[in-house]
Amino acid sequence: MRLLNLFKIATKAIVLNKTRTLLTMLGIIIGVASVIAMLAIGEGSKESIRTTISSMGSNMITIRPGADDRGPARGSGGDVQTLTLKNYETIKEQSNLLSYITPVVNGGGQVINGSNNWPSSIYGVKPEYLDIKVVGLQSGSMFTEAEVNSAAKVAVIGQTVVDNVFPDGQDPVGQMIRFNNIPFKVIGVLEEKGENTFGQDQDDVVIAPFTTVQKRILAIDYLNQIMASAVSEDDASTAVEQVSKILREEHKLLDNEEDDFTVRSMEELISTFSSTSEMLTILLVAVASISLLIGGIGIMNIMYVSVKERTKEIGLRMAVGGKGSDILMQFLIEAILISITGGILGVFLGLGATFFIENFLNWPTSVALYSIIISFAVCAITGIFFGWYPARKASALDPITALRYE
Repeated sequence: MRLLNLFKIATKAIVLNKTRTLLTMLGIIIGVASVIAMLAIGEGSKESIRTTISSMGSNMITIRPGADDRGPARGSGGDVQTLTLKNYETIKEQSNLLSYITPVVNGGGQVINGSNNWPSSIYGVKPEYLDIKVVGLQSGSMFTEAEVNSAAKVAVIGQTVVDNVFPDGQDPVGQMIRFNNIPFKVIGVLEEKGENTFGQDQDDVVIAPFTTVQKRILAIDYLNQIMASAVSEDDASTAVEQVSKILREEHKLLDNEEDDFTVRSMEELISTFSSTSEMLTILLVAVASISLLIGGIGIMNIMYVSVKERTKEIGLRMAVGGKGSDILMQFLIEAILISITGGILGVFLGLGATFFIENFLNWPTSVALYSIIISFAVCAITGIFFGWYPARKASALDPITALRYE
């Protein structure tokens, strides 16, 4: 019953000073809202990265020439020529953890159709490429293994290429285009995939048999990369180790020699980007938490002023038998109420800010339940921590001195 009375007294004191209380709450409200919004942006970014990279083929493994620089994925091996068709064939024969594998050669040039031309990239691959990249055909068909063996001049093109070299809406399937003056017959159009994580347009591409691109366009006898797909996501890391072991034996590398190739899985890429996103989230939350600290200092300040203003009241209560612990609890309850109320308002503001960010700024967000729980816990701790000193000071007042206070 005593606690209920103290709660009523604390509530009445807060209601009598609405404006001052609201101003005190502002730091808490803004702090909680900021923390929730920043965590939502961070979680949304991580989920977006995972979804986007997974859409490129969650089981995908890329094998590139040159040592691992741990940088962003490169477009080609440049002048590094450590991957050959024999390497591809050996991996295909010896690895039992890969479901699909294809050699890849790629280059840039102009796609030409009549008076229309467009700068694009051409990828020389095998038919398994579509299964590895998890992409289908919008129309037409993929070239066959027989067309790869015969170096046929056939191609499958992306929607961006279609839009730019067939602007009149003509069906490209069955039509002839030229890539750097080499004629190709369009036999299929890829499904639209949009931009990937690196901002590259996945629809701005021409796909042809790797033998055709290697001999007729690039005039090279090595591979720019090898792409594969693990039998499952769980086996991806084991598959990376297996492929690395096969290639080291194939390249006759000694134990003390570094790899002259790089094997990476999509899971590793997801982990790298997620770690970066997590560090940025921690930084943003740390900045947002400063508002909570300021809010806590505001509570301590206003409670200290409140103690000064009500010194006579405190002295009177203690003179008629009030205990120091009761005075301590009264002011502590006031501080906690201000903090918790500010936290509730901050949660609603944070959810509103998250809704605005997602729907009007088009940033990916994801509100985690733990962010709300943490915010409330921090609010309660803030109220206790910053309210304790003024409350303790009030409970330690001498009744006689307090009654004489002007």
